[in-house]
Amino acid sequence: MTHLTEHSLVQGGRSAAFATACVRGGVAAGLGVGALAVLVIVAWISSPFPDSGAGGALHLAAGLWLLAHGVELVRTDTLGGLPAPLGIVPLLTTALPVWLVFRTARSTLDPADETGPRPSPAGALGAVSGGYLLVAAVIVVYSESGPLPADLVTAGLWLPGVVLGAAGAGVWTALGRPLPGREEAAAALRGAAAGLVTLLAGGAVLAGTALVWHAGAARASYEGIAGEWSGRVALALLVLALLPNAAVWAAAYGLGPGVALGTGALATPLGLVGDPAVPPFPLLAALPPEGRGGWPQWAAAAVPLVAAVVLGRSVGRATGTGRARETALAALGAAWASGAAVAVLAGAAGGPLGSGRLLAFGPVWWQAGAAAVLWGVAVGLPTALAVRAWGRRVPRPKPPKPPKPPKPPKQPKAARTAEAPALAATAPAPGAAAPAPPVFDFSLNGLDGLNGPSGLADLDDDEGYVPYDYLPASWETAPTPSTPPAPRPAPAPRPDTEPPRPSGTTGAEREAKPKDTP
Repeated sequence: MTHLTEHSLVQGGRSAAFATACVRGGVAAGLGVGALAVLVIVAWISSPFPDSGAGGALHLAAGLWLLAHGVELVRTDTLGGLPAPLGIVPLLTTALPVWLVFRTARSTLDPADETGPRPSPAGALGAVSGGYLLVAAVIVVYSESGPLPADLVTAGLWLPGVVLGAAGAGVWTALGRPLPGREEAAAALRGAAAGLVTLLAGGAVLAGTALVWHAGAARASYEGIAGEWSGRVALALLVLALLPNAAVWAAAYGLGPGVALGTGALATPLGLVGDPAVPPFPLLAALPPEGRGGWPQWAAAAVPLVAAVVLGRSVGRATGTGRARETALAALGAAWASGAAVAVLAGAAGGPLGSGRLLAFGPVWWQAGAAAVLWGVAVGLPTALAVRAWGRRVPRPKPPKPPKPPKPPKQPKAARTAEAPALAATAPAPGAAAPAPPVFDFSLNGLDGLNGPSGLADLDDDEGYVPYDYLPASWETAPTPSTPPAPRPAPAPRPDTEPPRPSGTTGAEREAKPKDTP
């Protein structure tokens, strides 16, 4: 009974968490619609000549919110009376709803209270997406009664795809951004992301450079469209929302296929072909001129070249420890992944602006994606293999340097301090005379009694006697004494020995004795 009760409590907690996630998804959709509604209503209030009332402003906000999800709108109030499609999505407005769905899905699996029940990752994905799409369905129905109704076909395709993709990214982030277990797949995804970011950044640089180059034409177009300050503010916001579209257009232009400027008109780095149907708009003033392209247009090819090199470098460094076949497969996978991402972005950044010649406007999605794949294979694959080979090279060992001779040990400071007084004591005084060299006595005086009874015996008994003192160090260099040698000082007697006799006493005693007679 206890087991059943605990099981029912767990199921009840998960059901409550699932319902909470569903409600949170609906709240995220409402926040996105509310933010756009506030902007539209402020613009409607500040306009000196509003075309419709508050209901028209709310319908316009609903249409812009659906357009931000990739849903095409249909204009019914055209001059000819025929409905005209509007399918170019301002990509900056897409950032708000996508971020709301992403944050909601991530926080559903990563709540502040860890002890509370949480739905499974699949349950969180389904609950958040389901709650969001319920509110989106209501808005689609509401837009049918306004001047910009939603196209039901694109609403059934793009809207669920955008919501599921953003929610899936949030769940993936909450789980720690896990990558596939195979090293090649993870390296391919990282390389595709690096190449895509580089391509979009280069496209933004190209678009900004073109706008600065044609700053005069862009300013004239801006002042010609917007008259009052409220209209200028609204037009500035629209230009800001379309800046990411300009980056994608410039990237597709550098890839090679170019962008369509109406039915039968195409702008590529090689030149502008056909008769473009370009409406007056500040961003469109940056388009290349008609005719063949020159070096400024050809320089746009550097953007996909750098992006492909970055893709190959990322793959080569990630798979440097594997085989060459694994590196090649990872580079091919990265090329296909980046091509798919470019195709999705090109399809969202372009679309119809009306009927007739404006049905094809912007980059063609499949052509831009195929060109990205070709750049990745032609440049990214060799770069990846080259980076792998460079990383696996074996450096040559450098010849060893001869060892340096050891330095003599330094004398301790205490020893140097102790030696200083001793050296000072042994050094002669500055004014004192140098000591005289020793003078040796080579006379035979006093050696007559060596054979006597007190001769050698007395010398041997003298402990302080050193016989070698009588010989010079060098017979050749011994100086000739000019004066009688000074007597050698007698050594100090020891207390336990008898003092030595002087060397001259032996001869004196011998003279005092009578001579022996034969």
